[in-house]
This record gives sequence, C-alpha cells and structure tokens, in this order.
Amino acid sequence: MDRTPFTVRTSCGELSGWVTGAGPRVLAIHGGPGLSFDYLDDAVEELAGGYRVATFQQRGLAPSTDQGEFTIPEAVSDIAAVLDGLGWDTAYLMGHSWGGHLVFHAAAGIPERLAGVLSVDPLGAVGDGGAEAFGAEMLARVPETSRDRARELDAKDTAGEATPEEVRESFSLCWGSYFADPAAAPPLPHIEFSLSANQGLGGDLMARLPELEASLPAIRIPVGVLVGELSPVPPSAGIDSATRIPGAWSRIEPGAGHFVWHESPGCLLAAMDRLVTNA
Repeated sequence: MDRTPFTVRTSCGELSGWVTGAGPRVLAIHGGPGLSFDYLDDAVEELAGGYRVATFQQRGLAPSTDQGEFTIPEAVSDIAAVLDGLGWDTAYLMGHSWGGHLVFHAAAGIPERLAGVLSVDPLGAVGDGGAEAFGAEMLARVPETSRDRARELDAKDTAGEATPEEVRESFSLCWGSYFADPAAAPPLPHIEFSLSANQGLGGDLMARLPELEASLPAIRIPVGVLVGELSPVPPSAGIDSATRIPGAWSRIEPGAGHFVWHESPGCLLAAMDRLVTNA
C-alpha cells in the first residue's frame, strides 16, 4: 500500500499521518484514547480500495506531538486542522471505537466540514455509552486464570495509578476479549500508549456524555453506524445513538467482534459505500 506522509501544524504542536488510495475523501480516526494508530492499517487498506483515505496519530504519541489539553473540543479541532492541512474542504469521517465516539462530536461540532460520518463499533452517545457493560464483558472474556490480575490492573488504570508497563500488561491480558472468539484472536500487535491522553480524554468523554446525547437530534449530516454482533461493546451502544440522529442508519455485522474488518473482511468498505451512496 503506497503511503504519502503528511504533517500539519496546530496551535499546540504538530500532527502526522499518511494518505493512500483514490476516490472520495475519507479521514480515518483511530481508537483509544491514547492508543497508537498503527492497528487501524488494515481498515485503512480496505477503505483504500475505493477511497482516498487519510489517517493520523492523535496527539499524545509520536509521530504527532505528545503535548495537549486532551479534551474533546481539542480533539475535534485537531480533525479540522488535519482537513485544513490536507487541503480538504470536506471529507467523510470513519471512526473506530473511541474514534467512533469522537465522530459523533465532530458531526455535532463541525458539520460544515463533513460529508458524512461512519461510526464503527463505538462507545455510544446515549446514557453511559455502554461503558459499564463493555468493561464487564471484557473482563468476563479473560481466561479465569488471569482474571484477578486483569481486574487488579483495570482498577489501577481507572484510578490513574497504572504504570506504562502495567497498562501494556492489562491490554495484553484483555486482547482476546475484543474478538468474537477470544481463543482465535490474532497475535497482539505492537501498540504504544499515552497515559496523559487516555486519562484526560477518558475523563472528558464521560463528563460530556449528557451534552453529546442532547446534541444528537440536531445532527443533519449523513450518519451510519456499523457494530459487531459479538463485540464486547454492546451493539445497542451504537444502535441507540443512531436512533437519536435524524436519517441515520445502523447495521449489526454477523459474527464480528470489535475489529469488524478482521472477522468480516469487506464489511467496512460496504458500509462506507452505503454512507456515500445515500449521502
């Protein structure tokens, strides 16, 4: 896959990423928060079969700046800054997981810059977004021999007391839980973590949930939601969000976990095609 790198300036540091493919413009937003963006490469490659796709590392980790306020408004502003730097007046957004939640904020906050948004297996925008059920299901899928350690590490992470090594260990123990069949999960990829971004954005995300839920009925751009039938994130998290947005649609991908493109190749491209065709 050919990649053209780019770097854009913001009011607080630079953001870097790359562009590939040809066709309508799509900006892909990775999950986390505070996660390295490399895991999204296969999803970007799938979309590049029909689109000009850009992706970037959100602030907190190299090759982007590690500095920031780590708030939702800043994250939405960064999306606009990347569009500016690419010279894209408008584009579609595809966001996965935390990124799928963030695109709801972007749809409400910068609709003039967006042709539409596709939210993929997101933390939702209604109630607690499915956060409690998600956490419980992730833990339930961890092998029993490792569950107490996973619970201990999660408690330290939630309290903001985990070290980078403990965060990595926790992610490793829970990696299989993201998939429809945890025992058949692929090898854990190399992933970096920004504790500052995770804690800052995670706290701001929860604080702004009522505000986001109230904004959903005012969204007027095309919105699609794609969720995995067997994801640890309850499918209702994304579907309930879609029902609050006028004209939005949702789809449950049979047999897929959190990384829908892994267990159902082609479903992501099909969902983007549906969004663009109906825009």
